[in-house]
Amino acid sequence: MDAAPATLSSTRAIVDALTKAIVEHRLQPGSKLAEQKLADHFGVSRTLVRQALFQLSQNRLIRLEPARGAFVAAPAVDEARQVFAVRRMLETAMTREFVLTVTPAKIKALREHVALEKAAVAGEDVSDRTELLGDFHVRMAELMGNKVLAQMLGELISRCALITLMYQTTSAAEHSNDEHADIVKALAAKDEERAVRLMAEHLEHVEAHLVFDRKVPTHDITLALS
Repeated sequence: MDAAPATLSSTRAIVDALTKAIVEHRLQPGSKLAEQKLADHFGVSRTLVRQALFQLSQNRLIRLEPARGAFVAAPAVDEARQVFAVRRMLETAMTREFVLTVTPAKIKALREHVALEKAAVAGEDVSDRTELLGDFHVRMAELMGNKVLAQMLGELISRCALITLMYQTTSAAEHSNDEHADIVKALAAKDEERAVRLMAEHLEHVEAHLVFDRKVPTHDITLALS
């Protein structure tokens, strides 16, 4: 009866440990994650390790290559910059459209989301804060009832999620949360030009505040997880 929960717990522990090592820059992008070495380190079967690696690949923290294994994902800086450029085009237009359809209920939903972001930033949960800060933009599209736009934004944000996760500082995350709150105020006031300007500036700030000159991490899994 307890086998399934125990399995889920073990998989979650592996996912959490590897996520922490990657986010805290203790594992270098491109590092190979050997299943047996991970199984030995955590004292579990390779099957559980494989499940954890699959979950991490879904979050784009690692990449799985046929016949080669699992590797820590290597964020492509140029690609992330291109993604931000496309996001600016889409999201400034989305913001303009949102003002035309704004309602008290939509503003309430966005304010609740911003409150969740603030709590995640204060709690120093890097993974959670990154997800919530990105989801703010998707939430706007969802509240407009535009499923296609929400899906497109979700895919764009996921493409640069790892680079944001790894290279956004806590102070920059706090700044993003504050900027989201300012955008919501402008939307609530139906100030179209201000809302559009704040959105464009916000995306420029997120990109500009990514820090790439991190300390070089290690390829050694055991050292990174210790």
